[in-house]
Amino acid sequence: MPEDHQQEQDEQQAGQQDAPRDEVPSDSPTGWVAAHIRRYDRSGGKEGQKWYGLDTLLLTTRGRKSGKLRRTAVIYGRDGGSIVVVGSNGGKPEHPLWYLNLVACPEAHVQVGEEHLDVRARTATAEEKPELWTLMTGLFPQYKSYQKKTTREIPVVILEPVEP
Repeated sequence: MPEDHQQEQDEQQAGQQDAPRDEVPSDSPTGWVAAHIRRYDRSGGKEGQKWYGLDTLLLTTRGRKSGKLRRTAVIYGRDGGSIVVVGSNGGKPEHPLWYLNLVACPEAHVQVGEEHLDVRARTATAEEKPELWTLMTGLFPQYKSYQKKTTREIPVVILEPVEP
């Protein structure tokens, strides 16, 4: 009997480890970003939504290589019912890892303040981007200088809420 009970517990734990909702994401390894995420997370979104006056959210993606959940904080804007983020990576030559993860697996999760949403990501089309770029550079003008620093086209990403 004790062995059967132990086997049942082991199977339950294994099932929980496979369930995405029980999986704990790895936070950004960048020190100040990790500290921001911890503050945001520990307060349940009551603190940390504002970063130097800018609205931020926590974005959780599935790692395209590891398959593990990855979490970072990003500045966001709103366009109707959608959330808009920019894959600037500070103007570096490569896309941010979170963007590459979304391209590989567009299903993601965001925390906006105290609200949690499952979303599906897509890169803005050439037709959509100018208006959304204007929206986002209006919120964070540094995006313009980041675009000038790099030869890659900085993507604008639309996060559309999905029903659970």
